[in-house]
Amino acid sequence: MSNADESGESRRQLAETEREILRRIDPGLRALVIASVMLVLIVCSLLPWVGRAVGWEVLMGQADPALNIGLLPRLFAINSTIVGLGFGALALITRRWVIAFLAGVAGVVVTFEGMIAIWSRQTSGAAGPSIGLVLAVVCMAVLAVQWMRIVWSRS
Repeated sequence: MSNADESGESRRQLAETEREILRRIDPGLRALVIASVMLVLIVCSLLPWVGRAVGWEVLMGQADPALNIGLLPRLFAINSTIVGLGFGALALITRRWVIAFLAGVAGVVVTFEGMIAIWSRQTSGAAGPSIGLVLAVVCMAVLAVQWMRIVWSRS
């Protein structure tokens, strides 16, 4: 093999390694914050969200029909589980930039969705939002901020 062939192969390997490094993130201490907030998000499912209906009942659609929970709190429960726990765990495990980006952007959307769910409960005239729903929205906001800070640190 000639010197030019070896040099070309080395450059190709170096470029491939550089692309792989750019695809990865290192959350550092933020990983601990994210994991802790994800744990609090799980605990939120055990707290009341609307009236006396707890989060997992809202998520599964098993809340008392008399509470008239509506679509928005349930949609927030589903999406906060998918984005907050699913995307978050996937991003922490794989440490891929694109998954962290999706977790951050989707987290922002779900946070606004949660704020609209709180507003819908406050204006419904029925049972208002409880501590679990409010805390879950705060958790999603913290997760979104943490993921976006990690993503922006790579830019």
